[in-house]
Amino acid sequence: MAPILSLDDVHTDIAQYQILHGVSLDVPEGGVHVILGRNGAGKTTTLRTIMGLWRPRRGSVRFRGADIAGFPTPDIARRGIAFVPENMGIFGGLTVEENMRLASHDGSFDSRRLDRIYHIFPAIKQFWTKPAHALSGGQKQMLAVSRAIIEKRDLILIDEPTKGLAPSIIRNMIAAFREIAEETTILLVEQNFHFASALGQTVAVIDDGRIVHRGAMADLVKDPALQSRFLSLSLEAH
Repeated sequence: MAPILSLDDVHTDIAQYQILHGVSLDVPEGGVHVILGRNGAGKTTTLRTIMGLWRPRRGSVRFRGADIAGFPTPDIARRGIAFVPENMGIFGGLTVEENMRLASHDGSFDSRRLDRIYHIFPAIKQFWTKPAHALSGGQKQMLAVSRAIIEKRDLILIDEPTKGLAPSIIRNMIAAFREIAEETTILLVEQNFHFASALGQTVAVIDDGRIVHRGAMADLVKDPALQSRFLSLSLEAH
């Protein structure tokens, strides 16, 4: 089966800094696929390049076979890709409902999708009329992910969803992501190895703007030497 997303020799610069130095990566369709790496390795830049927030200097980004490199972000979103940034991107002064309506293309909801979100994230229903700034960190992350799935998406890019969350919330997020991945491919950037390894089918490790390892997550999990070689700098705290 052809990958849903392919990056080939992607180079991305931010101002005078060269961040990505030829990233090549295939993302299979279905399930959860993970990019791991230390801070500053290029993980977030990879997601932002896919989403059109940064324009690559060179290389291709193919989504379902079409090169979308450098397309405007709204055009990429309309093709069926959603992005949950590290800062979550929610509007604290708006209610949960208003945040969700902004994420819907016409401000309305499909009742079946909304019911599914309530099932995955009960807090969304509980705090529906509350301002987003009143939510806890975990609840804000649930809202950010809920906005990404309020409409059917083929691919969701999620940047470090566990950052700053308590272990109990992270366990709940694992169950939620598994359910979301039943209908939507997820490309996940993480530093929490427990979370990443519990979800990922495949893993790519990025270092200094280059992919230095690709393979099955199961192989990485069972190989301490491989973990030490590629992940000791980024994951020693976990």
